[in-house]
Amino acid sequence: MVTPSPWHTPPADPGSSAEPQRARTPVDDLASTVSVAQVVVPIRSIGSAQLERIQAHLLALDPQDRYLRFGYATNDQQIGRYVASLNFERDELFGIFNRKLELIAMAHLAFSIDPQCRSCAEFGVSVSRQARGRGYGSRLFERAVMHARNEGVSQLFIHALSENTAMLKIARKAGAVIERDGSESEAHLRLPPADFDSRVTELFNEQVALTNYHLKAQAKHFWDALALLQDIRQGVRDSREKMR
Repeated sequence: MVTPSPWHTPPADPGSSAEPQRARTPVDDLASTVSVAQVVVPIRSIGSAQLERIQAHLLALDPQDRYLRFGYATNDQQIGRYVASLNFERDELFGIFNRKLELIAMAHLAFSIDPQCRSCAEFGVSVSRQARGRGYGSRLFERAVMHARNEGVSQLFIHALSENTAMLKIARKAGAVIERDGSESEAHLRLPPADFDSRVTELFNEQVALTNYHLKAQAKHFWDALALLQDIRQGVRDSREKMR
């Protein structure tokens, strides 16, 4: 495995007492766009309360999408076992929901359990076919990178099939080193440490996403109640027509 070179830190100005400034990296550029992207595509952390939606999202993936997500042909039973094994206390999952509160894109940030690699994490993502072409994979990657930085992760890994060009393109754009081994590829990205901006931005984006989710939930409840009321009224009308 090739180890990425360390971040370059330019020397401080001799006439200044300010701390040395680290050179900007592709990860910084990605992170700086998350707050803007989140206004359009709110991404929220998801927990065990969303297990049914997580499973429904993964089961709805067609065979090719399952193959690209997991790296092998995955059947319904294997997806069920994957969902049941999710560790929400250790890992972090992020999701994008539509107006019907259906999970249409999801990312899994899995933290290493190896004591020698505590500062490492692995990223995986899936996007529903009807939600393609909107940049959701990139948005979820940006969100996961920011959270990983804030959790002290210094190395982010992505294991993907070499034919998964969309995922590898996202990693390459972020500045990841990609190693190909036949049909599989591994991308590893060195992350900068957390700073005040990354912490505040994550808190703000999470609050925006939660607010957006609650508004969608309220709207769905209203329209569901209205549809039920209309069905009742139609039933009453039909009964009256039969009685005539």
